[in-house]
Amino acid sequence: MEPSSTSSSSSSPRLSSKNMPHVTDLESGYVSASSSTASSSGELPQVTLTLPHVKHLNQQLETMSAMDRLRFVKICFPNLYQSTAFGLTGLVSTDMLSKIEKESPSSSPVDLIFLDTLYHFDETYALIQRVKERYPNVRIHSYKPHEANTTAEFEERYGEKLYETAAELYDWIAKVEPQQRAYSELNVAAVLTGRRRSQGGERDKIGVLEVDDETGIIKINPLVDWSFAQVKSYITENNIPYNELLDRGYKSVGDWHSTSPVSAGEDERAGRWKGQAKTECGIHNKKSRYALYLQEIQRKAEEERLTAALEKVERAQQAEGSAEVVAA
Repeated sequence: MEPSSTSSSSSSPRLSSKNMPHVTDLESGYVSASSSTASSSGELPQVTLTLPHVKHLNQQLETMSAMDRLRFVKICFPNLYQSTAFGLTGLVSTDMLSKIEKESPSSSPVDLIFLDTLYHFDETYALIQRVKERYPNVRIHSYKPHEANTTAEFEERYGEKLYETAAELYDWIAKVEPQQRAYSELNVAAVLTGRRRSQGGERDKIGVLEVDDETGIIKINPLVDWSFAQVKSYITENNIPYNELLDRGYKSVGDWHSTSPVSAGEDERAGRWKGQAKTECGIHNKKSRYALYLQEIQRKAEEERLTAALEKVERAQQAEGSAEVVAA
């Protein structure tokens, strides 16, 4: 199977109120994949878990090895993908999945989803090519910002240095919207991530299995309890290609404009958005102010549609009443 890149511009929704993602509040004690992604595709597998079920699964998964966790979720969840920026943890998962596929060649493969913000390091793009050569059967779906295939096109459409002038809008355009589009087009029900507790910040208490309470997507963190040293050791022992920036003091690599090397003793992700009160890009954290703004636009648009429908009914009733009076 040849690795592929999925086009991100022709099928992307415009950022207008009628195309805003539908927001569902899942506070009933159930968490499910019945989200905006599900409603837009109409084909997303309905994976529904009660909160006690999530707790039970996590209790079982905590005692498993990373390989066994991957074996389990491959069987348990349909339409499973791996979301990756080709960091060390994600590379370990990709390698383990390739070994599992050799164990069970008839099992469903796990494709990769890469969000190409257009601002990745050259070293990251070079790594992707080496990963394709190492794992020729792994299919990569690449998603770029809406109507932008190059950095120049992005800046012409959205403005220069948007990551500085409007960071949350940048996160939405470059990462969140492409991710939502990927989940919708690929009918994603569950995703593997590279998040680990040892990365610090908001990740120190995450479970092996989570449910995104905004989308209903099942999120699996197979190496959640691994340390950076364990990850690096696996990479070395298995001769897995990795980002050359790791040898220059970088431990977590994202966009070039928001990534810097870390010093000895600093958290692994201390080099991300250094000097800012920020630890996540909008993909893994709760709604950003921009996402809330989009939600408010959607709410107002729905109110306007409802008001217009009611006014239409009232006009029809008035017209019918006038006609009866004339007839009488």
